Amino acid sequence: MEIYQLKVFLEVARCLSFTEAADALNLTQPAVSAKIKCLESDLETPLFKRLGRRIELTQAGAYLLEEGPNLVELESRLVAEIEEIKQGKFSTLKIGCMPDVLSNWLPSVLYEYRRVHPDVQTKCFQFDTVETLYRAIKTGEVDLGVSDLSFSAFDEILGLAIGSVHYSLVVSSSHQLAQRPWLSLKELTDQAWVLPPEGVPGRIMLQKRMQELGLNLTDFAHVEIVDAASLMRTYLLQGHYLGFVSDFEFQMECEAGLLRRIPLEEFALGTPLFLLMAKRLGRALGLMGQPAGRGSLGVEPIRQFIAMVQGQPGVILGHSQAPSPSPLEAPLAASPAQKVPRFQAPNFLVRAGSASGTDTISLTIGTQNRTIQTVTAGLIIQRLGLLEHFLPREGRYSGVQYRLRWSDYDSGAPIVAGLEAQQIDIGVLGDYPLLLSAATGDSTAPAAGTRLISFVASNLDGTGNDIIVPQHSTLDCIDDLAGRVIAVPFGSAAHGMVMRSLHHRRILNAVTLTSSDSAGPQRSGRGLAQVDGYAYFAPFHEIARHKGQFRRLLHQNLDGLPTFHGVVIRAALAEQYPEIAVAYLRSLLAAQYWYATQPMATTLVSRWVNMDAAIVAKTLRASTSDRADVVYLPETRLRTDWLQAHIHQLGQIAGQEHLGQINLDRWMQPEFLERAIASL
Repeated sequence: MEIYQLKVFLEVARCLSFTEAADALNLTQPAVSAKIKCLESDLETPLFKRLGRRIELTQAGAYLLEEGPNLVELESRLVAEIEEIKQGKFSTLKIGCMPDVLSNWLPSVLYEYRRVHPDVQTKCFQFDTVETLYRAIKTGEVDLGVSDLSFSAFDEILGLAIGSVHYSLVVSSSHQLAQRPWLSLKELTDQAWVLPPEGVPGRIMLQKRMQELGLNLTDFAHVEIVDAASLMRTYLLQGHYLGFVSDFEFQMECEAGLLRRIPLEEFALGTPLFLLMAKRLGRALGLMGQPAGRGSLGVEPIRQFIAMVQGQPGVILGHSQAPSPSPLEAPLAASPAQKVPRFQAPNFLVRAGSASGTDTISLTIGTQNRTIQTVTAGLIIQRLGLLEHFLPREGRYSGVQYRLRWSDYDSGAPIVAGLEAQQIDIGVLGDYPLLLSAATGDSTAPAAGTRLISFVASNLDGTGNDIIVPQHSTLDCIDDLAGRVIAVPFGSAAHGMVMRSLHHRRILNAVTLTSSDSAGPQRSGRGLAQVDGYAYFAPFHEIARHKGQFRRLLHQNLDGLPTFHGVVIRAALAEQYPEIAVAYLRSLLAAQYWYATQPMATTLVSRWVNMDAAIVAKTLRASTSDRADVVYLPETRLRTDWLQAHIHQLGQIAGQEHLGQINLDRWMQPEFLERAIASL
């Protein structure tokens, strides 16, 4: 088959007329017929059906019409590359993107690329809509595209995540909100906003996120839609409007102090920045699961550019021999190739709109917000709207309406009861109540009770729980508790610690345990039975020590067990909707990443729970904290040995023998966490 024969065929197929094709090609009709006849002979199949004076494509002809232009394009590219080589040039790299990327991200990247590869000619193309960028990538007008919107809905486009883009609020430096360090969309409905038109990435990003959270632009008092960034600048600077922009936009104005960016709760994470290309290029580069083709000189500049933006010279994503760091061991910072929690980028053709599905899935989550070591599994997910973002919305979940209810408790016992009564679907619990949730229900039923899907935080020293006594107390050590009364939140992690510690010293039967619900430090001396001490879990013993003039009775971990908190889900829910369990854990990973990388995290959490920031910082370590005495570390990996050790020691205590019947192999389901990490 000759290329010229193919070109003649494509013209005939386009016109469905030998005569018109001959005129277009400046050939005679017999010459055209002869070329088609030779092509059909070479392929050993007819390409046209001749129906009188009309012709129609055969199945083979239709296929050749669809795929043939790729061969013609390849021939043109090869000829152009050879011409460039003859002229002393290596090749050309053509990149397309939107104006904000072209103005702010691309220049420094191209400068570095040209410095390393001076023989490659680079050409940049600006597109005002993402649709035109898509068509340019598809037709080969550009080799690569750069966008923060996903093209995953299109089979012919390959996208590689090469970094993150962050969106935030932007205001004039003289705006009344300019000094606020952190805001939420819910606080800004009475403000005037200026936004770009439909089809611009920022507008798509904003409306998609608002849709997840049940918000709409109509909820805002005043919204102006403008056609250009220069108009947005005028509204921001002169009219004191609010804007929503990526960190690529208005860089000069922010650096000059004219505008100021303010983080938004609803956009606490970045979204991926994609490098886009036609899949035929991906195949030539070996990016689609097969060896790289010998290819042409034209793909080498693309290979070099990809390697450079990934920060791994000479290495294409997915082909490096170095293992990827754990997202919790090495939360993002430098390398764009690292897997870190990000928001999912919306597809550029998906427009925000009201969900039309009739199915509703209700989820009730039991949390302990003031138990600081669990905030990444509850409070932070709730405040940042992370679960709403990661919940599945495709396939069998397409059109599903989610109804989320967050129920906050002072300890784990009511959460365990709610799980058993099927009134709570997901619970965040300490070590002892975790085990209690596994021991409830019909142990013979496959979907009874709960499933443990992740840890949240842990303390290897086991010092997350404590017994405190008044400063003037004569009690000096745990052995002094014999014959005394200790108030404890029954069914809590502190309750488990007290039982284990007293049993270890063989004085459990000599100590009276009473409920702390009616005997807390703030209630002592009001006609209640005399209480000699209180058992608490972090951070409440710290609060009592600071405010109630109490001191610690325990100075060591008597039984050598670590303390930990985890997430359980009703077994029936995990079995019916496993994607929801994965979504919750994706939210947890995102919340832990946010807490570890957001400098204001401990301050914000302290405001949300109305607690001293110093206590928050001491209870749960963030990456900015170098304190050696921080009680809890973030932890997600399930530890069978820890659970077995707790079960073994508790099982020796009268009334706790039933914990030994827990089937850890069935109760623990680490595959949900594995899927959540793999999806980063």
